[in-house]
Amino acid sequence: MISTVSSSQGISNTKEAWEGGGASGLARFAWGVLGWNVLVIVWGAYVRASKSGDGCGSHWPLCNGEVIPGGTSTVSTFVEFTHRLTSGLALVGVVVMLVWAFRKFPKGHIVRNATFFSLFFIIIEALIGALLVKLSLVAENKSVARAMYLSVHLVNTFLLLGALSLSVWWISGRPAIRLAAQGGKRWLLLLGLIATVAVGVTGAIAALGDTLFPAQSLSHAFEQEASVISHFTVRLRWLHPVVAILSSLIVTAVAWRATSLGSMTSRRLGLTVIATVVFQFLIGILNVWLLAPIWMQLVHLLFADLLWVLMVLLSASLLTVTPKDYEGAAA
Repeated sequence: MISTVSSSQGISNTKEAWEGGGASGLARFAWGVLGWNVLVIVWGAYVRASKSGDGCGSHWPLCNGEVIPGGTSTVSTFVEFTHRLTSGLALVGVVVMLVWAFRKFPKGHIVRNATFFSLFFIIIEALIGALLVKLSLVAENKSVARAMYLSVHLVNTFLLLGALSLSVWWISGRPAIRLAAQGGKRWLLLLGLIATVAVGVTGAIAALGDTLFPAQSLSHAFEQEASVISHFTVRLRWLHPVVAILSSLIVTAVAWRATSLGSMTSRRLGLTVIATVVFQFLIGILNVWLLAPIWMQLVHLLFADLLWVLMVLLSASLLTVTPKDYEGAAA
């Protein structure tokens, strides 16, 4: 997903995109595709939290054996079918973006690579969703397999958002990434990205535990976690806040370091990441205090996705090919 400029032709293409209009129709459309996918992801979390994943039975892509559910459909059916429709529109949007990008940018251009990976990851996303339904890893299912699939689902979701974010970034005229001669900067950014993914995975497991075994009070929640007979998702629930604290420290340190490196854009992104980390941490505390109501889980996930997108863009900004690189390569 992270590409390098390896030839004078690639540098020329990237420079042209950098100097070209970032306000093109494709750029606006790409931003819309990214935003729509974030909303679809949040709605998918509502499907899990409301235990509506079995709303279409074990049928996929049909819903209870029908293309469109009949009039006797339940609320769960409506929730699940709506998620499938919005996911389908997200896939169509990515396909349109890819075709548009292939028509607009020449062969070998970095935008083509980013949009291709966007399509690849959204197809994997759909297949994972189909497996969850076909294997009945939804609603009240309490198996280890469900937790594993949800973790893989979360990682792929982040990869999808990363590919979409880079697509938007480069379609908007930003320069390509170069990994060579970056010193320790690339490893620092990688650490920040890994920390963000780690807190997301532990959050997915904690959210599953909250869905299957809701606590009646804070004291009850602590009793659940301390009990040796509790479900593993409940006993592991403590892991999320611990990882969240460590991740927040790492990501904040990375973002703060970014404010002293790179361009003005990098500094602004770094400060925005720090502000988002602080806000997300406060949301997490409130989520625990309120015993993880569904609406708060969705807000928490929304800002987790936003933080990931910001981290990807910050990394792209700090690892860019600069005008001096163009001149040096051309020489």
